Amino acid sequence: MKKLEIIIRPSALDNVKDKLASLDIHGMTCTEVRGFGRQRGHTEVYRAAVYQVDFVAKIRLEIVVHDSMTESVVQAVMEAARTGNVGDGKIFVTPVENAWRIRTGEEGDAAL
Repeated sequence: MKKLEIIIRPSALDNVKDKLASLDIHGMTCTEVRGFGRQRGHTEVYRAAVYQVDFVAKIRLEIVVHDSMTESVVQAVMEAARTGNVGDGKIFVTPVENAWRIRTGEEGDAAL
């Protein structure tokens, strides 16, 4: 099993969610986060004052998938979230040792 941590623009969430649903991925955790990378934030003008916004609003999705699904999920997210501009996001893949479904006690791949 692999855990995918996906950081995307908030505007890309619906496209990514629909693309993942087409792959039969229905379970995910979605968190509103703030951060910056190469983008380094941006400036905004409010009441004639210029403010530096260091942390940009992003969405973090966490998904655990079978090893065989990893590449197709990564490709689907990249297609759905890519605009070609700085700040499109990142995908991190880490191994998951085990998982349990609390309600039934199922373990491993059956718990997904």
